[in-house]
Amino acid sequence: MALSTEDLPQQVRDFKRTMKAKCPDYKRRFEEVSRAMEAEITRIKKEEAKGSAIPQFEFSSIADHGFNEEQRHRLHQAGCGIIRNTLPEQEVAAHNDALSRYIIENGYYEHTPTVEDNYFSQLKSDKPQIFGIYWSPAQIWARQHHNMAVTRRHLNRLWTWQNNGKTFFNPDQEASYADRVRRREPGDATLGLSPHVDSGSIERWIEPHYREVYYNIFQGDWQQYNAFDGASRVDVEEFPSPAVCSVFRTFQGWVALTPQGKGDGTLQVVPSTLAIPYMLLRALQDDVPEDELCGAAPGRALTVSKEWHPLLFEGLVSVPQVHAGDTMWWHPDTIHAVEDKHNGTGYSNVLFIGAAPDCEKNRRFLDKQRPAFLKGESCPDFAPEHHERTYQGRATELDLTDLGRRQMGFD
Repeated sequence: MALSTEDLPQQVRDFKRTMKAKCPDYKRRFEEVSRAMEAEITRIKKEEAKGSAIPQFEFSSIADHGFNEEQRHRLHQAGCGIIRNTLPEQEVAAHNDALSRYIIENGYYEHTPTVEDNYFSQLKSDKPQIFGIYWSPAQIWARQHHNMAVTRRHLNRLWTWQNNGKTFFNPDQEASYADRVRRREPGDATLGLSPHVDSGSIERWIEPHYREVYYNIFQGDWQQYNAFDGASRVDVEEFPSPAVCSVFRTFQGWVALTPQGKGDGTLQVVPSTLAIPYMLLRALQDDVPEDELCGAAPGRALTVSKEWHPLLFEGLVSVPQVHAGDTMWWHPDTIHAVEDKHNGTGYSNVLFIGAAPDCEKNRRFLDKQRPAFLKGESCPDFAPEHHERTYQGRATELDLTDLGRRQMGFD
């Protein structure tokens, strides 16, 4: 069965009927995963009391040999982590200043968008905090930096990337995915994002390959679910939308351009890979209307709501203090949000850079992204604002290193 928007309510009803027939004790299974999630909330609160529930590592400690078994366990459990000093702090600070000049001198603030950004359309502000910038020298420098390649290689290898003679993706080669910039000024209260999960919403229940990804959960054997199995992940489809990422990412991520932490309008996460099994089984319970999935809708992020998922809000924690050059990474199923207000005193800036390893799905995307890069147009996954077509100083093919060329699919 291919992914289709035709009569979605009926598709949902059919899915629920099928799943309940295959797993008639779905109520008990949800009670089990709820208790397990409650235990995870207790763990998160204890770890927060000691400092942070988000695992943290030094780049220098993982650069040569990757993560050890204890570190892998922590990342597999939390589904997220911070890599300190991934990029040189002074160089990052210089690129942050250069990015500010790039935005101002090219007149970004004077450009009135002619298209709606579906992801951030609810944000109303005279001064943007998320910038539709993709090809600045700062972004190109960070994406193709050797340390970023090393970091993403080790993150990719946290996944099962081959099995039974089949290779799902190449963990050692990255597909460069052009994402945006956050530059949040002190006092800003426009950028808050409620808890959500990217890379599809309703698809997670009805798309055939997602059903394979979550097979054990839907069969009731949620304890056997492996969030880091790449077998069917590389094949999932999403409803096309400027609000949905269409590449396979092992981790979403950003690099801090400025110091920031709790209260600075930065990222929040629920550091537990049990959250998705909880959400998926929650939608099958009898108090949810037969043709609904706890508010999931095509073309949007999967939202976490206080009506359906109040427990998950108890596990939402903010990123601890980070410095320029530190990177934050989270599994594509990790629930995340953005603090409502920036109460700090300095800019809270990041470059969004995820880990998207080489695979057929990502190579197809690179074929669409390369022409956009050469023309200075918006990344094909986002609203076609095309700010940078005429920008002075934007990166060109000449700015790509050999590694950067491979990552962009030129070689």
